[in-house]
Amino acid sequence: MRIDLVTLVVAEYDPAIDFFVGVLGFELVEDVPSVTTDGRPKRWVVVRPPGGGTGLLLARADGEFQEQRVGDQAGGRVAFFLRVDNFDSWYNTLIKKNVQFVREPKTESYGTVAVFRDVAGNLWDLIGD
Repeated sequence: MRIDLVTLVVAEYDPAIDFFVGVLGFELVEDVPSVTTDGRPKRWVVVRPPGGGTGLLLARADGEFQEQRVGDQAGGRVAFFLRVDNFDSWYNTLIKKNVQFVREPKTESYGTVAVFRDVAGNLWDLIGD
């Protein structure tokens, strides 16, 4: 058993794809037309880290209630954890790509960690050795 997908509510599909694929290097696994439960058009967009693992279903906010949650999926806490093999290299690459870090790197018992915001505003830990 494994968690296959986690929904990430975003304002729009394309900027989210650009961030996760173009900035973080995820793979675009699916981007196909779909429909909402009441028949309106939407897209089924899935991105995954290279090599597989749990993917993100990028879901465009549908209505005011969901729009209010864009960027705050975990109530202001870090929502996602991205573990990398070479922390310094990744950190410097993301800085060069203008990723907004809100906490500078520090050493914890589980590795070096810094906190950044994704395109929607959600907080992520970048964790490495």
